[in-house]
Amino acid sequence: MQTRMRNSVLMLVVLLGICGPAYGQMFPERRHIRKGNRLYEEQRMDEAQKSYREALQRQPNSVEATFNLGDSQYAKGEYEAAESTFADLLESDKVDDNIKAKAYFNRGNAQFQQQKLSEALESFKESLRLNPADLEAKYNYAYTKKLIEQQENNQNQQQDQQQQNQDQNKDQNQDQNSNNNDDEQQPEQPEQPEGDKPDPSEGSEPRPEEGPSPESEQLLNAVQAAEDKTREKIDAEKAVGVARSGKNW
Repeated sequence: MQTRMRNSVLMLVVLLGICGPAYGQMFPERRHIRKGNRLYEEQRMDEAQKSYREALQRQPNSVEATFNLGDSQYAKGEYEAAESTFADLLESDKVDDNIKAKAYFNRGNAQFQQQKLSEALESFKESLRLNPADLEAKYNYAYTKKLIEQQENNQNQQQDQQQQNQDQNKDQNQDQNSNNNDDEQQPEQPEQPEGDKPDPSEGSEPRPEEGPSPESEQLLNAVQAAEDKTREKIDAEKAVGVARSGKNW
Protein backbone atom coordinates (compact mmCIF):
# COMPACT_ATOMS: atom_id res chain seq x y z
CA MET A 1 0.00 0.00 0.00
CA GLN A 2 1.06 3.53 -0.69
CA THR A 3 -0.15 7.02 0.05
CA ARG A 4 -2.84 8.38 -2.21
CA MET A 5 -1.91 11.19 -4.59
CA ARG A 6 -4.24 13.56 -6.35
CA ASN A 7 -2.99 13.55 -9.95
CA SER A 8 -5.13 16.43 -11.04
CA VAL A 9 -4.16 19.93 -12.07
CA LEU A 10 -5.92 23.04 -10.89
CA MET A 11 -8.50 24.45 -13.30
CA LEU A 12 -9.59 28.02 -12.84
CA VAL A 13 -13.23 28.84 -13.58
CA VAL A 14 -13.36 31.82 -15.93
CA LEU A 15 -16.41 34.01 -16.20
CA LEU A 16 -18.14 33.72 -19.52
CA GLY A 17 -18.18 37.49 -19.91
CA ILE A 18 -14.36 37.66 -20.02
CA CYS A 19 -13.11 36.96 -23.54
CA GLY A 20 -11.05 38.27 -26.41
CA PRO A 21 -8.13 40.68 -26.03
CA ALA A 22 -9.22 41.86 -22.58
CA TYR A 23 -8.91 38.30 -21.22
CA GLY A 24 -5.44 37.90 -22.72
CA GLN A 25 -4.27 41.15 -21.19
CA MET A 26 -5.63 40.33 -17.74
CA PHE A 27 -4.24 36.77 -17.69
CA PRO A 28 -1.23 36.58 -19.99
CA GLU A 29 -0.22 33.20 -18.53
CA ARG A 30 -3.60 31.54 -19.19
CA ARG A 31 -2.83 30.34 -22.71
CA HIS A 32 0.28 28.51 -21.52
CA ILE A 33 -1.51 27.02 -18.53
CA ARG A 34 -4.32 25.65 -20.74
CA LYS A 35 -1.76 24.19 -23.10
CA GLY A 36 0.14 22.66 -20.18
CA ASN A 37 -3.07 21.13 -18.84
CA ARG A 38 -3.82 19.47 -22.17
CA LEU A 39 -0.31 18.06 -22.33
CA TYR A 40 -0.62 16.88 -18.73
CA GLU A 41 -3.79 14.92 -19.54
CA GLU A 42 -1.92 13.34 -22.44
CA GLN A 43 0.88 12.28 -20.04
CA ARG A 44 3.39 14.42 -21.94
CA MET A 45 5.00 15.72 -18.77
CA ASP A 46 8.14 17.27 -20.21
CA GLU A 47 6.13 19.43 -22.59
CA ALA A 48 3.58 20.22 -19.88
CA GLN A 49 6.34 21.46 -17.58
CA LYS A 50 7.68 23.66 -20.35
CA SER A 51 4.27 25.27 -20.79
CA TYR A 52 3.86 25.86 -17.06
CA ARG A 53 7.30 27.48 -16.88
CA GLU A 54 6.38 29.75 -19.78
CA ALA A 55 3.27 30.72 -17.87
CA LEU A 56 5.39 31.54 -14.81
CA GLN A 57 7.67 33.70 -16.94
CA ARG A 58 4.65 35.85 -17.78
CA GLN A 59 3.14 35.69 -14.32
CA PRO A 60 5.70 34.60 -11.62
CA ASN A 61 3.05 34.65 -8.90
CA SER A 62 0.62 32.38 -10.72
CA VAL A 63 -0.71 29.94 -8.15
CA GLU A 64 -2.23 27.66 -10.76
CA ALA A 65 0.95 27.43 -12.87
CA THR A 66 3.08 26.72 -9.81
CA PHE A 67 0.71 24.08 -8.44
CA ASN A 68 0.39 22.31 -11.79
CA LEU A 69 4.16 22.38 -12.31
CA GLY A 70 4.60 20.61 -8.97
CA ASP A 71 1.96 18.07 -9.98
CA SER A 72 3.70 17.33 -13.28
CA GLN A 73 7.05 16.94 -11.49
CA TYR A 74 5.52 14.42 -9.10
CA ALA A 75 3.88 12.49 -11.94
CA LYS A 76 7.26 12.24 -13.65
CA GLY A 77 8.92 10.91 -10.46
CA GLU A 78 10.84 14.10 -9.73
CA TYR A 79 9.89 14.01 -6.05
CA GLU A 80 12.56 16.34 -4.72
CA ALA A 81 11.71 18.99 -7.31
CA ALA A 82 7.98 18.58 -6.59
CA GLU A 83 8.59 19.01 -2.85
CA SER A 84 10.52 22.22 -3.50
CA THR A 85 7.82 23.58 -5.85
CA PHE A 86 5.00 22.99 -3.34
CA ALA A 87 7.15 24.49 -0.56
CA ASP A 88 7.57 27.67 -2.65
CA LEU A 89 3.84 27.78 -3.25
CA LEU A 90 3.08 27.53 0.48
CA GLU A 91 5.23 30.60 1.12
CA SER A 92 3.09 32.73 -1.18
CA ASP A 93 0.69 35.14 0.50
CA LYS A 94 -1.77 34.74 -2.40
CA VAL A 95 -2.66 31.14 -1.59
CA ASP A 96 -5.95 30.55 0.22
CA ASP A 97 -6.49 27.78 2.79
CA ASN A 98 -8.14 25.45 0.28
CA ILE A 99 -5.14 25.54 -2.06
CA LYS A 100 -2.75 25.37 0.92
CA ALA A 101 -4.42 22.18 2.14
CA LYS A 102 -3.92 20.60 -1.29
CA ALA A 103 -0.33 21.85 -1.51
CA TYR A 104 0.49 20.39 1.91
CA PHE A 105 -1.12 17.12 0.84
CA ASN A 106 0.94 16.87 -2.37
CA ARG A 107 4.13 17.99 -0.64
CA GLY A 108 3.56 15.21 1.91
CA ASN A 109 3.30 12.67 -0.91
CA ALA A 110 6.54 13.92 -2.46
CA GLN A 111 8.27 13.65 0.92
CA PHE A 112 6.84 10.18 1.47
CA GLN A 113 8.29 8.96 -1.83
CA GLN A 114 11.70 10.13 -0.61
CA GLN A 115 11.31 8.17 2.64
CA LYS A 116 11.06 11.42 4.60
CA LEU A 117 8.34 9.96 6.76
CA SER A 118 8.53 12.44 9.64
CA GLU A 119 8.35 15.42 7.25
CA ALA A 120 5.51 13.78 5.31
CA LEU A 121 3.57 13.19 8.53
CA GLU A 122 3.82 16.90 9.39
CA SER A 123 2.65 17.89 5.89
CA PHE A 124 -0.39 15.61 6.13
CA LYS A 125 -1.13 17.01 9.57
CA GLU A 126 -1.06 20.58 8.22
CA SER A 127 -3.35 19.54 5.37
CA LEU A 128 -5.85 18.10 7.85
CA ARG A 129 -5.62 21.18 10.03
CA LEU A 130 -6.76 23.28 7.06
CA ASN A 131 -9.29 20.72 5.77
CA PRO A 132 -10.30 18.23 8.52
CA ALA A 133 -12.84 16.56 6.23
CA ASP A 134 -10.25 15.37 3.70
CA LEU A 135 -10.46 11.57 3.86
CA GLU A 136 -7.41 11.03 1.66
CA ALA A 137 -5.30 13.21 3.94
CA LYS A 138 -6.57 11.24 6.95
CA TYR A 139 -5.65 7.97 5.26
CA ASN A 140 -2.14 9.18 4.35
CA TYR A 141 -1.57 10.57 7.85
CA ALA A 142 -2.61 7.31 9.56
CA TYR A 143 -0.65 5.15 7.12
CA THR A 144 2.53 7.21 7.49
CA LYS A 145 2.25 7.26 11.28
CA LYS A 146 1.92 3.48 11.34
CA LEU A 147 5.06 3.06 9.22
CA ILE A 148 7.02 5.34 11.54
CA GLU A 149 5.94 3.33 14.58
CA GLN A 150 6.94 0.07 12.87
CA GLN A 151 10.36 1.47 12.02
CA GLU A 152 10.87 2.63 15.59
CA ASN A 153 9.91 -0.79 16.93
CA ASN A 154 12.30 -2.49 14.53
CA GLN A 155 15.10 -0.13 15.53
CA ASN A 156 14.45 -0.77 19.21
CA GLN A 157 14.53 -4.54 18.63
CA GLN A 158 17.79 -4.25 16.70
CA GLN A 159 19.32 -2.12 19.44
CA ASP A 160 18.21 -4.60 22.10
CA GLN A 161 19.70 -7.48 20.10
CA GLN A 162 22.96 -5.58 19.62
CA GLN A 163 23.10 -4.84 23.34
CA GLN A 164 22.54 -8.50 24.17
CA ASN A 165 25.31 -9.52 21.77
CA GLN A 166 27.65 -6.96 23.32
CA ASP A 167 26.85 -8.19 26.84
CA GLN A 168 27.46 -11.80 25.82
CA ASN A 169 30.77 -10.92 24.18
CA LYS A 170 31.76 -8.93 27.27
CA ASP A 171 30.99 -11.86 29.59
CA GLN A 172 32.94 -14.25 27.38
CA ASN A 173 35.93 -11.92 27.32
CA GLN A 174 35.83 -11.54 31.11
CA ASP A 175 35.75 -15.33 31.57
CA GLN A 176 38.66 -15.77 29.19
CA ASN A 177 40.68 -13.05 30.90
CA SER A 178 39.97 -14.62 34.31
CA ASN A 179 41.24 -18.00 33.13
CA ASN A 180 44.36 -16.41 31.69
CA ASN A 181 45.04 -14.58 34.95
CA ASP A 182 44.73 -17.80 36.95
CA ASP A 183 47.28 -19.46 34.72
CA GLU A 184 49.65 -16.54 35.05
CA GLN A 185 49.36 -16.34 38.85
CA GLN A 186 50.17 -20.03 39.48
CA PRO A 187 53.81 -20.07 40.82
CA GLU A 188 56.36 -22.16 39.08
CA GLN A 189 58.28 -24.82 41.08
CA PRO A 190 61.78 -23.46 41.76
CA GLU A 191 64.61 -25.60 40.50
CA GLN A 192 66.59 -27.03 43.41
CA PRO A 193 70.32 -26.48 43.58
CA GLU A 194 72.39 -29.33 42.28
CA GLY A 195 73.86 -30.19 45.71
CA ASP A 196 70.48 -30.17 47.51
CA LYS A 197 68.70 -32.65 45.33
CA PRO A 198 67.54 -35.63 47.40
CA ASP A 199 68.95 -39.08 46.71
CA PRO A 200 66.04 -41.12 45.39
CA SER A 201 67.55 -44.24 46.98
CA GLU A 202 67.50 -42.81 50.51
CA GLY A 203 64.49 -43.86 52.55
CA SER A 204 62.81 -45.41 49.57
CA GLU A 205 63.90 -49.05 50.10
CA PRO A 206 65.34 -50.86 53.23
CA ARG A 207 69.04 -51.56 53.12
CA PRO A 208 69.91 -55.27 53.01
CA GLU A 209 71.31 -56.67 56.30
CA GLU A 210 75.05 -57.36 56.38
CA GLY A 211 76.25 -60.96 56.89
CA PRO A 212 77.87 -62.12 60.23
CA SER A 213 81.47 -61.23 60.75
CA PRO A 214 84.12 -64.03 61.42
CA GLU A 215 84.41 -63.03 65.07
CA SER A 216 80.73 -63.47 65.72
CA GLU A 217 80.69 -66.86 64.05
CA GLN A 218 83.48 -68.13 66.39
CA LEU A 219 81.59 -66.90 69.44
CA LEU A 220 78.43 -68.66 68.38
CA ASN A 221 80.32 -71.90 67.77
CA ALA A 222 81.86 -71.77 71.26
CA VAL A 223 78.48 -71.25 72.90
CA GLN A 224 76.99 -74.11 70.91
CA ALA A 225 79.86 -76.46 71.97
CA ALA A 226 79.41 -75.59 75.63
CA GLU A 227 75.69 -76.36 75.40
CA ASP A 228 76.42 -79.72 73.78
CA LYS A 229 78.90 -80.74 76.53
CA THR A 230 76.46 -79.81 79.30
CA ARG A 231 73.65 -81.82 77.68
CA GLU A 232 75.93 -84.90 77.44
CA LYS A 233 76.81 -84.70 81.16
CA ILE A 234 73.14 -84.50 82.19
CA ASP A 235 72.29 -87.50 80.05
CA ALA A 236 75.07 -89.60 81.69
CA GLU A 237 73.78 -88.86 85.21
CA LYS A 238 70.26 -89.92 84.21
CA ALA A 239 71.56 -93.28 82.91
CA VAL A 240 73.22 -94.29 86.27
CA GLY A 241 70.15 -93.72 88.40
CA VAL A 242 67.70 -95.84 86.33
CA ALA A 243 67.78 -99.78 86.85
CA ARG A 244 67.08 -101.94 83.90
CA SER A 245 65.40 -105.47 84.21
CA GLY A 246 64.03 -107.93 81.87
CA LYS A 247 60.65 -108.07 83.52
CA ASN A 248 58.68 -105.76 85.76
CA TRP A 249 56.62 -108.16 88.07
